[in-house]
Amino acid sequence: MEYASPEGRVTPFSVTNRSVLAIAVPMTLAYLTTPFIGLVGTGVVGQFGDAALLGGLAAGAVAFDVVFTSFNFLRAGTTALVAQAFGRGDASEEQAVFWRAVVIALIAGIVLALTAPLTSLAGQWFMQAEPRVNETLDHYVRIRMLGAPFALINYAILGYILGRGEGSFALFLQATLNGVNIVVSILLGLHFGWGVEGVAWAAVAGELAGMVIGLAVLLRRFGREPRLARRRIFDAAAFKRLFVLNRDIMIRSLSLLIAFALFTRQGAQFGTVTLAANAVLMNFFIAAGFFLDGFAAAAEQLAGRAVGARYEPAFRKAVYLCSIWGFALAGSMTAALMIFGADLIALISTAEDVRAAAIAFLPWAAFTALSGVLAFQMDGIFIGAAWSRDMRNMMVISLLVFIAALAVLPSAYGNAGLWAALHLLLIVRGLCLLAILKPRARATFQSGVAAH
Repeated sequence: MEYASPEGRVTPFSVTNRSVLAIAVPMTLAYLTTPFIGLVGTGVVGQFGDAALLGGLAAGAVAFDVVFTSFNFLRAGTTALVAQAFGRGDASEEQAVFWRAVVIALIAGIVLALTAPLTSLAGQWFMQAEPRVNETLDHYVRIRMLGAPFALINYAILGYILGRGEGSFALFLQATLNGVNIVVSILLGLHFGWGVEGVAWAAVAGELAGMVIGLAVLLRRFGREPRLARRRIFDAAAFKRLFVLNRDIMIRSLSLLIAFALFTRQGAQFGTVTLAANAVLMNFFIAAGFFLDGFAAAAEQLAGRAVGARYEPAFRKAVYLCSIWGFALAGSMTAALMIFGADLIALISTAEDVRAAAIAFLPWAAFTALSGVLAFQMDGIFIGAAWSRDMRNMMVISLLVFIAALAVLPSAYGNAGLWAALHLLLIVRGLCLLAILKPRARATFQSGVAAH
């Protein structure tokens, strides 16, 4: 599917280190605020001294995260299309993309809220935990899902803001959302003694606060612009384009989830100690992802804007600068983990056997930042340029390579083989996308269109 700039003109703009960092730094800080929610929630519930409550909270959070990771396409798809409209100078289309995403978010959010009991049952079936853990999981999921419409609308808001390159505003909203969540968790969970239910209601309150503030700011902004015709928002071709883009991003996200689930499952075959050690080490990979996501967000906005503006020099500069910064950060993180990783492992785990196993495989985890940085950057570029079909296809190919590696490497090399398979997944993803970057860019800018 293709769509051309309505103006049919090239709109030059400059991409500099400053423009990259103006998006990447605030977004990195915004992403880094997210882990504090889990830490505070765990700390609040942990004060009750009941392992079943902690287990239920953890299981409920996993069930919730699996569902909402699948809907992350709303944020990414909105960013891509808003960035391209921004590059074309089409303010009306920017607003129309946002409202289309809000419509999808509202409908999907209501469906998720209404089907919360089914999500809870699925989570209980998957966890196969004791009755009190299942009961806690059920309470948590049913309450959290009441905030599903707010959470998904926040995806649309964040996508719009990032599409315009407003990293500082995005940081403010995320900090507000997470800050309200943390304060209300402590108030309801500890002060009023609501425990897990208090933590769940705090998450709903945070999502509601973020949505209200975000919508208030955007409605005021839109009020200063010409009124948008309803038929522009509900344009069938535009909705189809958004659905196609979102579908491809969703398939890519689900493929990643499958890969990480298989990694965890295979690790469990090596015993409880190895499973626990890998879980500790995966925290380092996740932490690296939060940092690298900031520069991936910059790549999304700048690449999308360049495609919308039909200005290839800006696209090439965005690819170059975001990649340089990404590799520099990844190298720094790998070095830091190699130096301080053993101390961090000691803080995370008190079990000596788990510590020893984690330290033994620390280099494998530390180098995931370097092996994965190209995949992060290419994902950002391909999402921003709306080359979602290519991204989806390359992810599926990478997943198949990973599955094949799982069938061979762990049986031959044990846990080292498992980590080698993960590195292979990351490297293949990055290289596959890099291999088609130039021909895709040439076709897009020569034809003056963006293509799915």
